[in-house]
Amino acid sequence: MSSQTKSELQEVRDGVEIELAQFMRDQQSYLQSISTELNPVSQALSSFLLDSGKRLRPLFAYAGLTSAGASLSPATTKAISSLELLQACALIHDDLMDGSDTRRGKPSIHRHFESIHVQDELEGFAPAYGLASAVLLGDLALVWSNQLLNNSGISTEELQRVLPIFDEMRVELMAGQFLDIHEQTQKNTDLARSMKIARYKSGKYTIERPLHMGAVLSHNSTPELLHALSNYGLPLGEAFQFRDDLLGVFGDPSVTGKPAGDDLREGKRTALIAMTDTRCTDAMREESRKYFGKNDLDENGVAILQEMIVSTGAKTELEKLIDELTERAMKAVDNPVIADGARETLIELATIATRRSM
Repeated sequence: MSSQTKSELQEVRDGVEIELAQFMRDQQSYLQSISTELNPVSQALSSFLLDSGKRLRPLFAYAGLTSAGASLSPATTKAISSLELLQACALIHDDLMDGSDTRRGKPSIHRHFESIHVQDELEGFAPAYGLASAVLLGDLALVWSNQLLNNSGISTEELQRVLPIFDEMRVELMAGQFLDIHEQTQKNTDLARSMKIARYKSGKYTIERPLHMGAVLSHNSTPELLHALSNYGLPLGEAFQFRDDLLGVFGDPSVTGKPAGDDLREGKRTALIAMTDTRCTDAMREESRKYFGKNDLDENGVAILQEMIVSTGAKTELEKLIDELTERAMKAVDNPVIADGARETLIELATIATRRSM
């Protein structure tokens, strides 16, 4: 990556951080005016939103904007920052549905409020308090994402172009989330189903739709450009989720912020698991049932399942698929409808999205 591209991306990140911090200060003041008992809500959401995050979705929106030959303004920076609040909603609810104890090395939101209930010796059932709090905080983040977009200062015309994409993105995300939880109820794994979930649960709202949002914030967007960005964003979005699936099994907790093998403990039927299942012997499949999806799965059990995934060749096969999808996305960048200045940014973002460390 050239120093100029690196500097541009960091400048976008910095701008997003500033807008999010200001927005959260304003919302904290508003919630406090309703009741001081809402302070834990604003504090938890501020910490969740501001303490970490790669800001990938605003970065892809920026890339969409520059692909149309436009540049950021204060208003468009606010508009693309709204994507981080949508991401917060998705993660808070995802952790709740998966029963995850941690996120980014800290307690997940439902566990955080469960702990508050215990520490403050409140009446009632602590897990139920944590569950209800996470549902409401996730919903609030979703409302705030819309509020930040609507109040960003972009023109009425720009907002009218963005809203259909923003709405469709949220529908796709919720559809993907339901398909994900439904998949855990099925009696068999299926690679095609797992790949569709990867596309809708993560890939589209992480990459394709942010690219489209950025593009239509310019006055130069065309159907041809949106199609070209989809040709880049869809395979890259799938590669991004497949890398996440590998990290969920083999990732270093110090890097992922989650316990080793957490997806195995949660019984996540990802493409990696579907690939493993099709390559397993009956004996291996029977052995895996002793460990996969067990809440009390220990390091030894994780190691057994990891070895099974490696020995079947599923890990290698998924790595190969990630490389193929990333290469397809890279080739899609070489399209004359994409502004020259955006191509290096798109290539660099593809690397960031798919080369995350184990």
